[in-house]
Order: sequence, then structure tokens, then C-alpha cells
Amino acid sequence: MENGRQEKLFSKEFFRNYALLAGGCFIFTLGAVLFAEPYGFAPGGTYGIAMVFHHLFGWRTEVSALCMDIPLLLVGIYFLGGKFGIKTVICTFLIPLFMWIIHSTYGFAPLLEPEVTERSMLQEQMLSSIFGGVTYGLGLGMVFRSGATSGGSDIISMILNKFTHISLGVLVMIVDCTITLTTVIAFGDWRLPMYSWIIIIIEGKVIDLVVDGVFSNKTVLIISQKSDEIQDFIINDMQRGATIMEATGAFSGENKKIIYTIVSMKELISLRKRIKEIDETAFVNVINSSEILGKGFKRI
Repeated sequence: MENGRQEKLFSKEFFRNYALLAGGCFIFTLGAVLFAEPYGFAPGGTYGIAMVFHHLFGWRTEVSALCMDIPLLLVGIYFLGGKFGIKTVICTFLIPLFMWIIHSTYGFAPLLEPEVTERSMLQEQMLSSIFGGVTYGLGLGMVFRSGATSGGSDIISMILNKFTHISLGVLVMIVDCTITLTTVIAFGDWRLPMYSWIIIIIEGKVIDLVVDGVFSNKTVLIISQKSDEIQDFIINDMQRGATIMEATGAFSGENKKIIYTIVSMKELISLRKRIKEIDETAFVNVINSSEILGKGFKRI
């Protein structure tokens, strides 16, 4: 989905987001052309299906993918309405354009040329699946950071999510895994879907790093009989803020204090160590926070 908040035309944020979109589309395309397509991998999406068609019938991957993406985009707009904006439309056409340029200038050869031995071929396939996962994830992560979606088969998942209420993440995995399994039917090689799944797994992790950041913050909720000591450590030693909330235990009926604070991953290590020293019976809930805005963190 695209961001609901409108960007100011030609603002710094406007240029930043469209630069991210273009760069992400280009990096994704590099991963597809150099690391996935030459080996018969099909790591989900319409481009995965298009790569299978390329190896079976010789059809251009970008043309096949675009022929699938345009109807899916129209169906998505019909069923999901405003969830699709100009950036997703641009992404739908930008990736095949980049792919056509790379195919026309570089060709269809793999970046990592294997020697004519089965062992070296397996090594190159493994390396290509790893590099493919990294480039796919980096590219799509940048696209998501720009406020766009990649469209394609994700639209199928979003439509199914609307009518079945099954988790979008589960549906994306089902659709991508189904597409990946077509390589077994097409080529009769069970190793190809395994390499494609490696790409999908690495891609997902890299997307999280790009979208959430390597140094993501942690929201920490602490319940302890010695909350004053823990609070003092957070404020005076860690130089972090904290909020105290009054609560009542549902089972015991006792009044309790909940300490609410936000720390970095590095700070969390020292906080956990100190809590253990102060009160081993303390209850600590650590929550991943993809973005924290406000004083002491990123500006709103």
C-alpha cells in the first residue's frame, strides 16, 4: 500500500521517495537478470512465472511479466481501490523498462559463470541464490520505503486477504511458494525451488533490515517490586526517559507500576543485565519498534 499522507510536490521528501523507488526498481531488476533468470530460479511473483516462460518458450521475461502485471493492477484497483497509487503504477512499468535495457546491453548470461562441472555449477547456483536474495530484498525494501508496492502477485494476495481474512503474510508465502513449485513441473529439477526458497527467505530478512533499519529500537515494559531502582537506572545511568503507568494485577488484585521505556538494541543488553541484578522476578516485555518519532529519536 502507498502512504496515505500526501507528499508535497517537488519537496525534499518527494525527490527522496522517487529516488528510492527508481533505485529500488533498478536493484531488484539486477537481481532478477543476473542471479535468478539465468539459472531457472522462480522466486515468486509474476517475474518468477515470467522466468519459467522464458526458459520454456523463449519469451522475454519483462514482456511476459508486464502482460500479467497490467491486468492484475486493473483488478487490484477494482477490488482494492485507493490502496494503489501512482508509485505502484510507476513501479509496474519501471522494472520491465530496466530489464529491457539490461537485456539489450548486457544480455542473458549469468554474472557468475560456472565451470563445466556439476560441483562448480552447484556452488554458483548457491552463490547466485544468496546474492539474488540480497539484491531482491534491497531493491524491494527501497521500493517499500518509498511508499510504493511492487504490485504483481502481491495484488492476488491482497485480494484474497480481503475476502478470506487470512493473514497477508501467509497468503504472500502461499502464492510465492506455489509459483516456485512450478519450476519442478517445468524443468523436473527439485533443486530449483530450494534455491528459489533461499532467495525468498533472504529477501524477506533484507527487506526487514531496509524498512525497519539495522539499529531498530526496542519498546520495553517492566513490572517489578523494585521499580524505583530500575527507574533510577534508566533515567540516571542510561540517560533515557521513562513513563510510569499504574496498573492492577488481574489475578492478585494488587496495585503495580509498569515502566515504559524505549532503548536501542545495545542499551537493551545493559538494561536486561541490570534488571536481573535488581530483581530476578521482574516481568519484562520487549517489543520490536520499527520506527520511533519524537524527542530523543527521529524528528516527526
